[in-house]
Amino acid sequence: MSVSSPAPASTAPGAPAPTQAELLDVVRRVAADDELIAALPLDPEGRTWVRLAGPGGSEAWLIGWPPGTGTGWHDHAESVGAFVTAAGELKENALAARLPTDGWKTLELTDGVDRERRLPAGKGRAFGRHHVHEVLNESSDRHAVSVHAYFPPLPRIRRYSRSGQVLRLEEVERPEDWQ
Repeated sequence: MSVSSPAPASTAPGAPAPTQAELLDVVRRVAADDELIAALPLDPEGRTWVRLAGPGGSEAWLIGWPPGTGTGWHDHAESVGAFVTAAGELKENALAARLPTDGWKTLELTDGVDRERRLPAGKGRAFGRHHVHEVLNESSDRHAVSVHAYFPPLPRIRRYSRSGQVLRLEEVERPEDWQ
């Protein structure tokens, strides 16, 4: 189930692109809006989302996470981004290694590249281009809600599978696949 609002306006010519810090500030402010967070329809079976206008032509999303759900391993290609947990708790598993951006299907990861973050309500992070991660709601009985922002608006999402230290590119999604 998804709910969508109109797409944000594009960046005005000559206007500076929002920085990771500015995106993090925006998602923190949105996550603190209790009325908006409470208005998100929550589905017990799957994630729900509402698209929000972001600053400077960025896109933002309010996402509901049922217990036990997650994104799987992915990146946001050329976009920088930020997200904050607004309710519940999320876990982020990420790779602290710069990966080649194109021209590969399978990579063997070295030891020590895994990072784990627990993000209770009010906590979040910003990230750069080609940041490979997965986000999970590990609760067995409680929804989580988060706010995300990206610039430029997501040109694509690359989805990966992971088996031990082997990361495999599985699919490339474009905006028309999720809007």
